[in-house]
Amino acid sequence: MRKIKIIEHITLDGVIQAPGGPDEDGDYPYGGWAGPHADPDGGAAIVEGQGETFDLLLGRRTYDIFSGFWPQAPKSPMSESLNAATKYVATHRPDSLAWGPAEDLGPDIVAGVRRIKEKDGPHLIVWGSSTLTPVLLEHELADEVLLLVFPVLLGKGKRIFSDGTPPRELALVSTKAVGSGVIISTYKPNGPLRTSSYADAGA
Repeated sequence: MRKIKIIEHITLDGVIQAPGGPDEDGDYPYGGWAGPHADPDGGAAIVEGQGETFDLLLGRRTYDIFSGFWPQAPKSPMSESLNAATKYVATHRPDSLAWGPAEDLGPDIVAGVRRIKEKDGPHLIVWGSSTLTPVLLEHELADEVLLLVFPVLLGKGKRIFSDGTPPRELALVSTKAVGSGVIISTYKPNGPLRTSSYADAGA
């Protein structure tokens, strides 16, 4: 069975929208917030997290943003890997998936993800896709979450975990800080949320 890895650039207040450039997501005023904190160690963490070969699992908005950039991007290991990957997309417009190879998940997103996860092939990487990520966690389909947390506050924008995200626990696998102030942490889903009082915890 293939693994699903969620990888996100995220601010301290949870925003994941438009980290890559000023024009990445329409009129969002803070696009490109990740650039000033670029770090070789952060790039290495992404390459390691994705692996040499992978496919992509994307929401439609993220697919459209990626398809407007990566096919014309300068040749690099990253661009070659993303362009070669099969893109599995949550969309109501499957006929317009021009950046291929691409396949829609079908009308039932959960069933579609389960179907492709059970197929033979490389693991699946999720970028952006703020509406898809909570679904993967709710239905216990995600195997790993890699967060690159940037030392900025934006105050508004799409968040990776918004109201309605199902209560869950994540187990910390590894964490490190790089010179630019970005904290790179890897988590694995760890079951339902537990609760207790301070007294129960010995506080």
